[in-house]
Amino acid sequence: MGQRAAHIAIVGVCASGKTVLAEALRLHGYDARTPAQEHSYSPKMWRSRSRPGLLIYLDAEPDTINHRLRRADWNEELVAEQRRRLADARAHCDLYLPTDGLSEAQVLERVLAFLEGAA
Repeated sequence: MGQRAAHIAIVGVCASGKTVLAEALRLHGYDARTPAQEHSYSPKMWRSRSRPGLLIYLDAEPDTINHRLRRADWNEELVAEQRRRLADARAHCDLYLPTDGLSEAQVLERVLAFLEGAA
């Protein structure tokens, strides 16, 4: 099957979900990848480094994120920086999708529906 869309970059806090989604999208003929070291870049840098046609952000619900940010090795400055980065990502991605409570199949279904609508 040939490529169906320009390069799709999948980023966000949902680590295993990004890999699974990228693989599933490739099986559907999309050029989808997860950028290396994406956690250290802003959306502007994701766009300039990987030059995606579409940028998809897989996120967790706020309660899940807040739970992760309460880890002992995080201080208030790191928490504030991470929240700023997440807000920036949400504002600059083509598709922002919270994934808590969704199965891998449901995430794929929602992304495919978005991609078909964007075509």
